[in-house]
Amino acid sequence: MSTEAQYTRLFDLLPQYVAVNNFDDAIANKVNGEWVKHSATDLITKINQMSHGLYALGIRRNDKVAIISQSRAEWNITDFGIQQLGAVSVPMYPTITVEDYRFIFNDAGVKIVFVSDKKLYDKVVESISTLTEKPAVYSFDQLAGVGHFQDVLNLGKNGDDKVLESMKAEVQPEDLLTLIYTSGTTGFPKGVMLTHNNIASNVKACLEYFSVDNNDKVLSFLPLCHIYERTVIYIYLVMGVRIYYAESMETIAENIREVKPAMFTTVPRLLEKVYDKIVAKGYELTGIKKTLFFWALNLGLKYDPTQDMGFWYNFQLKIARKLIFSKWQEALGGNIKLICSGSAALQPRLSRIFWAAGIPIAEGYGLTETSPVISTSRVYPMDFRVGCVGTIISGVTVKIAEDGEILCKGPNVMKGYYKRPDATAEAIDPEGWFHTGDIGMLVEGKYLKITDRKKEIFKTSGGKYVAPQQIENKLKESILIEQCMVVGENQKFPSALIIPDFAALKDWCASNEISYTSDAEIIKNKQVKEHYDKEVEHLMVEVAQWERVKKIALMPRLFSIDEGELTAKLSLKRKAITEKNKALIEGLYS
Repeated sequence: MSTEAQYTRLFDLLPQYVAVNNFDDAIANKVNGEWVKHSATDLITKINQMSHGLYALGIRRNDKVAIISQSRAEWNITDFGIQQLGAVSVPMYPTITVEDYRFIFNDAGVKIVFVSDKKLYDKVVESISTLTEKPAVYSFDQLAGVGHFQDVLNLGKNGDDKVLESMKAEVQPEDLLTLIYTSGTTGFPKGVMLTHNNIASNVKACLEYFSVDNNDKVLSFLPLCHIYERTVIYIYLVMGVRIYYAESMETIAENIREVKPAMFTTVPRLLEKVYDKIVAKGYELTGIKKTLFFWALNLGLKYDPTQDMGFWYNFQLKIARKLIFSKWQEALGGNIKLICSGSAALQPRLSRIFWAAGIPIAEGYGLTETSPVISTSRVYPMDFRVGCVGTIISGVTVKIAEDGEILCKGPNVMKGYYKRPDATAEAIDPEGWFHTGDIGMLVEGKYLKITDRKKEIFKTSGGKYVAPQQIENKLKESILIEQCMVVGENQKFPSALIIPDFAALKDWCASNEISYTSDAEIIKNKQVKEHYDKEVEHLMVEVAQWERVKKIALMPRLFSIDEGELTAKLSLKRKAITEKNKALIEGLYS
């Protein structure tokens, strides 16, 4: 369908695209094991009812309404309902702490909170217990004694459409659409102010990179509170695809088989887990099946989709796709046109292997502050480089500062940080350049490559700079390593805290006749420790001498959000991890 209609506010997508396509399953999610489908007409009706209902509850222009929920149709209905009043949505991760909720409610001045379930309701009630101004709380699930989502819709069923139209007419493209609090690796979160135009400009610029149409279904499982998935949902609506929400992160594989999507967005960690599971199953094979599996795998790891690999390689790949990789495609529903990976760096080997399997992956880059996309890979027609995050999108300008930091300018750059002119001035310089905090370069003058976070690079006692993320990604290529953090500031050499993939380690122990008692005990085993030392030594062969990890410490549990070691986006809180493990790290250098 044509995408030439003009939209300067996000809710303009509803009459221009959603209503025009008018699918019976414009959006669908599972309730009690059954797919509940919302037609385009039903969706727009409920969005208007939500706007009327919120208006009846006293919500007006610039008022703040929070949404804390897993992705589901109610999220979209509430989001658009808020937008049409000129009010501001404050989406929040279900996984953050009670203290963070309390801070955000107070800082933003939230008037109403929508939560999905009882667990989140209890967290919110605890967080607002000490606030002077307590927001009203409504739930998407039916909870005893709690105002329900449907109650708000019912309030709006007899709303005055003329009032709503006048409210919509007042909303300008430069008005604040949403306030997204970045989890941050230190201190309290900052509220990123994004306007309608910020996100609408990003939607328009990214359309040409998507290869789906209104005959397709997509599966969504990343949280809508993250601007990455939220902007992608708006793109889907413009392109007329049907959106199906996965039940949970645990049911993604099952939901993919049911929906048979043409596309989904993901983060590298999920692709790493998929790959590790596939390889683990490969090790369970025997005889010729095992030989063929690893032959195909090794062939795929050498693949470059942007190069002609030659007759003999292409001939072998054709056989590998038929015998081995076709099963990978079937596991992803058999209809995949495109997978978009973002939010963190994708290991180049994963890009190569999935492309070799006939599963195109486009890697992109951006931040909450840039709505989010700055660059992305083009798959049709192909225009990218493995290990890079694509080309800069239309309307956005990028330059590399003298210290290697990536600077960005364009209509996608945020208004600033809410109530934080100091932080805004630090992030956006007087010439309007947003300082991303990421270090990178332009390969061949056009393909953006990210090398590390500026604040995470450290210097050894020998004066050499070390970029830990690149080394951590290299370490995580091992199926035996689940998480890791590279340390070594002001030390002679880098070391690493490593958390094993305990399921894979169990299998390794079984095949090597090593008794496995518990996670905490197995990491003390001498043979296990020696094996990890060899694994790390092997992985470091291609790394520069001064960046090589020389010593490791195995740890008994994963870093977690609850323990204050990860952000809501699962980034390492390096300072907190370092403090907690100070003695362990010092032991590596004593």
